[in-house]
Amino acid sequence: MTKVGVIGAGKWGSALAFALSERCEVFITSRTPRELKNFVSLDEILKMEYLVIAIPAQQIASWLRENFIYANQKILVASKGIEATTGRFLNEIYDAYVPQENIAFLSGPSFAAEVMRSLPTALVVNSTNEELSKTFASLFPSFIKTYISSDVVGAEVAGAYKNVIAIAAGICEGLGLGKNAAASLIARGLVEMHRFGLSYGAKDETFIGLSGAGDLFLTASSTMSRNFRVGLGIAKGKPLDEILEELGEVAEGIGTAYALYAIAQEKNLYLPIAREVYNMLEGLDPHVSLRNFLAN
Repeated sequence: MTKVGVIGAGKWGSALAFALSERCEVFITSRTPRELKNFVSLDEILKMEYLVIAIPAQQIASWLRENFIYANQKILVASKGIEATTGRFLNEIYDAYVPQENIAFLSGPSFAAEVMRSLPTALVVNSTNEELSKTFASLFPSFIKTYISSDVVGAEVAGAYKNVIAIAAGICEGLGLGKNAAASLIARGLVEMHRFGLSYGAKDETFIGLSGAGDLFLTASSTMSRNFRVGLGIAKGKPLDEILEELGEVAEGIGTAYALYAIAQEKNLYLPIAREVYNMLEGLDPHVSLRNFLAN
């Protein structure tokens, strides 16, 4: 059996460790020790050939700088987000540490709780190295159908942007705006993230497939989504600190919303949904934001 090391023992990392264990010998580690099967030290994990990294997007740069030692490992990145402080995509952050031919990025609709129940889904392994994509795709269990793609940028944009749209969808739900509004928002969200992706050279087909529409429809329509629940809290007028304390988990859409707002300002991009999510995270009344959105 292929030996795989999972870095990050949160819900998603633990779900991936569970899923991959059907066909692989899986070990897992995290910043703090956990009572988990095959939990080992980071030093031991980093000696393995195949690694899955599932740590929050906003922590990746500092984690790599402080902990990572490259030794020709093959890496599958399972995080989704854009760095809030710099606007860098995750592939840009990893570039300084791992050659492109040794890294792949996971995308597609995948709630951790459902993966832990072995419920079926389909995911995409994205890499400029087709053989690496095929290798990682072959490690997934029978209940996850895998596809491969070379559109790393498109997968990154879709995986990050859908979390911001999910916050907006949660606000829409929390304000009681109805299903018509929700469907309109999600559809326009898909258009917005597609337009943003094309400006970075992403491929059209990524946004109508699993990485784009598939993941967006999932994340923006369920309370199982952390980002959707952030939106519900904002609609109720709760401070962001309180929302995050109740959530008890990282909501990647928050940092990504700040990154998208900064990128839009710098490059003069039209990102109306991301702009209003940023404004509401900054404290703007959701009803005022709604009027602004409908007027522009």
